Amino acid sequence: MGFMSHASQDAAASTSYDSMAEGYTAENETSLINAYYERPATLALAGDVAGRRILDAGCGSGPLFAALRDRGAVVSGIDLSAGMLAQARLRLGADADLRVADLADPLPFADDSFDDVIASLVLHYLPDWGSTLAEMRRVLRTGGRLIVSVNHPFMVNLMHRQTGPRPDYFERYTWTEDWTMGGQTAQVTFCNRPLHAMTDAFTAAGFRISVIDEPHPVPAARELFPDDFYLLDTFPSFLFFVLHAE
Repeated sequence: MGFMSHASQDAAASTSYDSMAEGYTAENETSLINAYYERPATLALAGDVAGRRILDAGCGSGPLFAALRDRGAVVSGIDLSAGMLAQARLRLGADADLRVADLADPLPFADDSFDDVIASLVLHYLPDWGSTLAEMRRVLRTGGRLIVSVNHPFMVNLMHRQTGPRPDYFERYTWTEDWTMGGQTAQVTFCNRPLHAMTDAFTAAGFRISVIDEPHPVPAARELFPDDFYLLDTFPSFLFFVLHAE
């Protein structure tokens, strides 16, 4: 599978999320994988954020931004999709610090601007993490945290084994899925990399790995999603990291 160029991939991702922004926002609000698994796990890793300056990198329509702000954090949000940011503005209000920005480009913030950067389900869209992680390290104060969630490489490998020839786990490759949300269908492209490539990228960018986490969905999801809970509770879909800027 060949890589798209970074520019073409970013443009495609922006267009895809623009076209399904409203439907994606509604799905993300209550879905098992977002509302009862990924977002609670990210917030648990963040812990007490009162008074902390946080960048929500890839904030989408703002549900994590809202949760962090409700917990007392001072939050800024960036996303490549103007359509998703329009949904975030409806949720968060006119005074929220929201900016269109490409994670492949320099971030629009000064050095040492944040105590935490949270990259929730966003790095797995990028074929190259080097410049992005370097920029995240730059805008973090020394000792600050980068909290990351990404597609679990084992889940990706299993998924492709069920739908076609099993890919080489150690190979970096892309694949595209058709997502239909709110009556709109868009193509979304992901980039897979093995675990060691992730950890190597983090340490090369000046981060110390503090936590690698494979959480379960929250218990309340068992009754709400009886058909899907068991699979998610017994095999991880996402991999979580807490990294400290050195």
